Order: sequence, then structure tokens, then C-alpha cells
Amino acid sequence: MEILTNYILTPQFAFLVFILFLVKMGIKFVPQNRAFVIERFGKYNSTKEAGINFILPFVDKVAHDRSLKEQAVDVPSQGAITKDNISLTVDGVLYFRVLDPYKASYGVEDYTFAVIQLAQTTMRSEIGKIELDKTFEERDMLNTNIVNSINQAAEPWGVQVLRYEIKDIVPPQSVMSSMEAQMRAEREKRARILESEGHRQAEINRAEGDKQAQVLNAEADKQEQILRAEGEAQAILRVAEAKAEALERVGKVASTSEGLSAVQLELATKAIAAKEAIADKSSVVLLPDNGTDAASVMAQAMAIINTFKKSDNKPSEQV
Repeated sequence: MEILTNYILTPQFAFLVFILFLVKMGIKFVPQNRAFVIERFGKYNSTKEAGINFILPFVDKVAHDRSLKEQAVDVPSQGAITKDNISLTVDGVLYFRVLDPYKASYGVEDYTFAVIQLAQTTMRSEIGKIELDKTFEERDMLNTNIVNSINQAAEPWGVQVLRYEIKDIVPPQSVMSSMEAQMRAEREKRARILESEGHRQAEINRAEGDKQAQVLNAEADKQEQILRAEGEAQAILRVAEAKAEALERVGKVASTSEGLSAVQLELATKAIAAKEAIADKSSVVLLPDNGTDAASVMAQAMAIINTFKKSDNKPSEQV
């Protein structure tokens, strides 16, 4: 123990400790996404990036420690006037990062404060170029224009603005009431239009249905008349064919002696019945001298039949 104490008190040990102290002061470990700005005798010397770096103790010093990460800062609420002279309250969020630690350290005193102030002035300027209605519709355009304007002004500061987002746009209460009334009127207008369109479409559908019903009824009546006419025509044809067939059969039967006698008897019977009907309806009946004679009636009937037979034989003779 006494030997160790004596060694510590020696100049060699003191020199060794001094050397270690200098080495410790001369070694700098820079974290990832950070940069150290080194000054020598108060003047800029170099920028140390992530990793192990060496500086001269007592001569060099870390003057600024800059973060290279993306940073997000709130832009405080502020007043702005639109192109149509409406006062608004606007706030937002600004996203930026340091590209050049040297410019961020020596180009501006406080780059964060400077960027926020620039964002506010640029936002007021951009809002003053558009009307109130478009401030709500064209937020993306506003954000893009603000970012481009800030980047042009912040280039000497070594700062790049990545994006700007408007969080809220608050118009005056009177304007809010007017906008609500306008929106309510617009909704009512759309509702009335939709209702009228519905009624119109219903009337059109009803008219189309009535039209189709009338067309179908007319088609049905037409088809019914056609079928009735066809039925009546077929009935007439059937009756005519039946009569023709009956006459043909009667003619065939009448060509025989038995048929001729039957025809004569039938004609005589009908003639007698006709005269009786006339006698029933009239008190005076004029008859020829032999009108009541059965033989005379038969003779008249035979004369009629002979006439029919002659008319039937003429075509055959001509053929």
C-alpha cells in the first residue's frame, strides 16, 4: 500500500493521468443522425458526423450539436384575411430537417423559430390570394405553396421543409352561421330536387304503364276480333259445306225413282202446310180452281222438279 501511494505521487503517474485526460477530451463519439460543429479558437473548423472523431483538446470545442432527424413543430394559431376580406384563424404543423449543420449554426440564430415565423407569414400571404370557399376546398394546394415558399427562403439556413399541414381553419361566428344556413338551404334544395325527380319518374313510369296497358288491351281486342272473325268465317264455311253436302246427297237421292217420289211427297206436304198457314192468318183466301186438289198440287210439284232436272242436265249436255 505504501508502495502504491508512493507511485501515485510520482511525476510519471501524474503525466500518465494527464495523457489519458487529453485522450478522453480529444475523442468524440457522434450519435447517429447528429452532427457536431467544431470551432477552433472561436472559428469554425469542421463538422463531425456519426461515429468516432478526434479533436484537439483545449483548442477545439463542440460549438453546436445539430439533429439531422425530421422535426415536427406546431405553428401557433394566427389571423389571416382571405381575398374576399373574411378574417380567419389558422394553425398548422410544420415538418422540416437540417440539411447543412454549418448553415443552421451560422446562417440564423434560431432556425426553428425562424422557420415557424416564415411559415406564418407565408400562410397569411397564400390565404390572402384565395377566397373563403376555396380555403376549405384547396388545402392541398395551400400546403404545397407554403412549403415551396418556405424552402426558397430557408435555403440559406440549411433547413429543408418537407411538408406543411393546416390543422384547422376557423372563420368568424357570423360567417359560420351563414355557411350553416347556406349548407342547410343547399341540402333542402337537393332534397326537393330529389323528391321532384322521384315524382317525375313515378309519373313517367305510371304513364308508361298506362300506355303499355292500352297497347296490350288494343292488341287483345284486335286479336279477339281476328279470332272471332276467323271463327265466324269457319262457321260459315262449315254451314255452307254442310248445305252443299246435304244438297249433293238430296240430288243423288232425287235422281232415283224412290227419291223422286219422296221429294214429291215432301213438296206436297210443304205446299199444303203453307196454304194452311195462309188460311189461318187471312179470312179470305183466293185459290185457283184446282188449287185444293192434291193431284193438282202434285202436278205443280212435279213441274218444279222437272224444271230443276232440266237445269241440271243442261251443263252436262253442253259438256
